[in-house]
Amino acid sequence: MTSEPTLAFIAAGFSTALAAAAVLRNRRSGAAWWFALGMVGLAVDSGLSGICLSVVDLDKLAHWQESSLILKAFLVAIWLGFAVTYSRGDAVESFRRWRVLIAIGCVLPVIAWLGFRGQLLEVVARPNFPDFWVSLSDSGKVINVLILVGTVLVLMNLERTFRSAVGTMQWRIKFLILGLTVIFGARIYARSQALVFSGHANALGEVEIIGLLVGCVLLGIGYLRSGFGQIDVYPSHAVLHTSITVMLVGGYLFVIGVLAQIVAHYGGATSFQLEAFLVLVAIALLAVLLLSEKIRQRIRRFVSRHFSRPQYDFRRIWTEFTQSTSSAIDDPALCAASAELISETFNVLSVSIWLFDEERNNLSLEASTSRSRSATDDYGFPIGPGFTSVRKAFDLEKIKEPWGETLRHVSETQFSEGGNRIGVPLLAGDRYLGIIILADRVSGVAYTFEELELLECIADQVASSLLNLRLAKAIMLGKELEAFQTISAFFVHDLKNAASTLKLTLQNLPVHFDDPEFRQDTLRSIGATTDRINQIIERLGTLGTRLDVRPGPVDLNGVVEQAIENLNGVPGIEFAKQFEPLPKLLADGEQLRSVVTNLLLNARDAVGEHGRIEIKTGAQDGWVAVSVSDDGCGMTPSFLRDSLFRPFKTTKKKGLGIGMFQSRMIIEAHHGSIRAKSEVGKGTTFQVLLPLTSESQ
Repeated sequence: MTSEPTLAFIAAGFSTALAAAAVLRNRRSGAAWWFALGMVGLAVDSGLSGICLSVVDLDKLAHWQESSLILKAFLVAIWLGFAVTYSRGDAVESFRRWRVLIAIGCVLPVIAWLGFRGQLLEVVARPNFPDFWVSLSDSGKVINVLILVGTVLVLMNLERTFRSAVGTMQWRIKFLILGLTVIFGARIYARSQALVFSGHANALGEVEIIGLLVGCVLLGIGYLRSGFGQIDVYPSHAVLHTSITVMLVGGYLFVIGVLAQIVAHYGGATSFQLEAFLVLVAIALLAVLLLSEKIRQRIRRFVSRHFSRPQYDFRRIWTEFTQSTSSAIDDPALCAASAELISETFNVLSVSIWLFDEERNNLSLEASTSRSRSATDDYGFPIGPGFTSVRKAFDLEKIKEPWGETLRHVSETQFSEGGNRIGVPLLAGDRYLGIIILADRVSGVAYTFEELELLECIADQVASSLLNLRLAKAIMLGKELEAFQTISAFFVHDLKNAASTLKLTLQNLPVHFDDPEFRQDTLRSIGATTDRINQIIERLGTLGTRLDVRPGPVDLNGVVEQAIENLNGVPGIEFAKQFEPLPKLLADGEQLRSVVTNLLLNARDAVGEHGRIEIKTGAQDGWVAVSVSDDGCGMTPSFLRDSLFRPFKTTKKKGLGIGMFQSRMIIEAHHGSIRAKSEVGKGTTFQVLLPLTSESQ
């Protein structure tokens, strides 16, 4: 009933060597330590499997099988820590999101070992069965399910990392991902056997040993390729919803379940392990084929040649381009999405987009599929004359000018069989915005005329999108400046009104200085004006994007009276007041006083040194009204119609053109309205209408 354990110890030695190599090569990387710890754990697990294959005593075999089961459960947490940090640009944040689950994965095996030791499984010798049978108890089945689910989570996160990488970044990590997929695929196979039959043959450990050995070979190839070097990717959460891992594991378990029912129906499971293993191998081979760029390219070429279809589905490409770039709000996002699309469309591993700085006459790298963005932020180099004269896609290897040598130097290929490098200029009309360089094409296939035209079309669209982003940014800055100027003008206007009130007071002070009552009114007016200035400063400090209205009970007659008093009387001008009793409004008293003050100052300026200003208040049909009339110069119908309430439009020589615009904003913020009637040479009447709310009535 025993099997040769040699392979188990070979696999254990291979795993230990890979763990040491990973740490020596990347000792500062947290993911490398996770990997090393996981590989050492796999080595120990392989050694335990080898012991199980050589033991014939049932009690000892049960002890070693139980130890192996607990170790497998503990390794899930370690490999999950590796999967969520390996090649992640946001490794710290990713680990933080998964830390609770990883901690649970570490604690549960310890609890199972301490609380259920000796109760997880039982080893029996079945009659007419060529091997020992390991039967799982209920607690053992729970541990087995946790191992299966945890392994799927590990593969899902590795898949997210792989699918988020493009070009040579995907090439660097492909064999490491494939090696771990084989190792954990064999584990999923073994755990699914135990799940279906509530146990497994002792020899089933050989499957995991062979899987570990094959996986280590692939990991070794990956180490020779890139030394387990990492990249920086930021996987999308949407990948979880379309996970190939979930589809493959789900499909495999479904097939296993169907086969189990068939085998059970016909009585016996002698050949079931072989059949299920063949299904696993077929799925693994299919995954390897789907990940091979060369095979995918040959499939596309076969379909195109034998079914007479166009080389590219332009509508699909254009739809993908539109969808991938529509959410880009800046140059890096747009260039990154464009580089990824070009890489996937043309099977090119290295796509870099360089943007041209007209002021400094140099190129700087904005996006690349072959280098991490963080490692290229400072890339930039001067470009020689003649570069901007190229208007079509060109073969970079054939350019003899100095700028061609410069571009070849900064876009060095990583594969000798990757074919010639192609450059495509980014043109928006007469503006030269940059260049796209394609290198390391799979199999080095030459570009067809149709492909070059498609590249030029994509480059034109990228250039147009870049120009639109820059124009939109310039417009946004202009609007921000305009908004700043408008808001500034509002406060300047309010301060100007306050200054006018103080000026009137100072003008009247020499004439009426001996009048005690006038002095009291003057002090009161100065105090009110000072309070007004402080309120303006307070509003400026809390300035937001919307008008700041602070409603409260307001006596409109009192507001109008206070505005009149602040003017403190003007020689030669008659003020006529006609106030009706009014209910209190729910409004911002300071804002309304600003409106009334502005109307009174406009009326004073309109009548000049001599005239009459009439102020009325009243209420009717749920509305209160205040009107200010003067017999001054009046306004033309065209100004009244087109310019009165527009900012920076005024009939005054020293006016700002802000007062009426601001007044209408304040009244409309109170859900009211402001109207004006005027006739040149006869005067003007402004009427403000404000609604009475239920609280006011």
